[in-house]
Amino acid sequence: MEHPCDNRPVDLVAALAVARSPQPPGPDTPAGAAVRAWPGTPVPVPKAGPAELDLHALLRLSLAASDTSGRLRPAPSAGALHPVDTELTVGTGCSLPPGRYGYDPLRHRVHHLDRHPPDTPPGVTAALTVTAQRTASHYGHRAWPLLLLDTGHAAAALFLAARALAAGEPRVRMDGLTERPLATVHVPPPRGRGPGRAAPDDGRAAEQAQHPHTSAELLARRSAAPPLRGAPSPDALRAVLTAAARAGTGDLHWSVAVGPPRPGLVEPAPGGTSLRQYATGDARPTLAAWAAGQAWIAHAGAVLLAHGCPADADTPHIRRAHLRAGFAVHLAHITALRLGLTARPVGSWQQADLGAALGAAPGRDWIVHALALGTRPADEENPT
Repeated sequence: MEHPCDNRPVDLVAALAVARSPQPPGPDTPAGAAVRAWPGTPVPVPKAGPAELDLHALLRLSLAASDTSGRLRPAPSAGALHPVDTELTVGTGCSLPPGRYGYDPLRHRVHHLDRHPPDTPPGVTAALTVTAQRTASHYGHRAWPLLLLDTGHAAAALFLAARALAAGEPRVRMDGLTERPLATVHVPPPRGRGPGRAAPDDGRAAEQAQHPHTSAELLARRSAAPPLRGAPSPDALRAVLTAAARAGTGDLHWSVAVGPPRPGLVEPAPGGTSLRQYATGDARPTLAAWAAGQAWIAHAGAVLLAHGCPADADTPHIRRAHLRAGFAVHLAHITALRLGLTARPVGSWQQADLGAALGAAPGRDWIVHALALGTRPADEENPT
């Protein structure tokens, strides 16, 4: 199998199998540059004129670093390593002249790369790729699932930023068919309905965020530090679960692990107006062991789970499931924050065959991603 840092095509089936194994990563290796070395001179993104798409604000709300280290950004990333690289193809109706640009999220600058293709639609298309070395430097052979999840989170951050800015309806492609790019997000100008826009790959883009979030909400989102204690209410869990299920359609199943007084796994009841328990017993200690031994998960208020992606899934299926899981958990995360919950994505899972643990055939229903939930932040904890 290729090393995650290689530039050769990745055997993703083999990479996922070893990432799911109990084999621990080796010692850390150099992460390399925090930003792709784009050619040319970096230039600031100009302010938007009337009826133009404000690329300065779009990128600030979705991808730009807010500290000098580059670790703090609106989209979460495993280990705060931020492997996702963004190339922009800009059409008419934007605050940048048409062309192809590489984005530097640390300096919030762009590098002009080339002319835009003649069939470029109005607005901007962000093509998302990854520099695997950044994540592999710490996670080793566990890197590839995390790289895909991070890309899904970045796509969701762009999607939410476009909605907050009242731009045209964003179109997200996460079909899993290509490695470069792994995903694209097209954002039309505020009044742009020009020809050539790609259709959403699942037909559900308009449902993925029913109520646009404000710019302040998007800039304030952060992953809470553990522990995350306090059980969310059933209504809050249903809202978070609904947000995830609407965004992560297709290859994934969604459920929530809850603790006492009725510990078990819950899912939406038919009609979606309530939750039903489909497995009994407290799954959180097992989840803590599967999630790279993160013991605090055993005491989380609840854990949202994305599961599916069987052991015999092919490469497009693996990409699609993980990209959509990252996208959906991101939307669920900000829904949780809006409800006053604390939340933290959990992306690294080993031997997490949920289906087999529940008595079904092994290898069919693996945990892909999760979101730990609570009602109290860590600094309010007073363990006894």
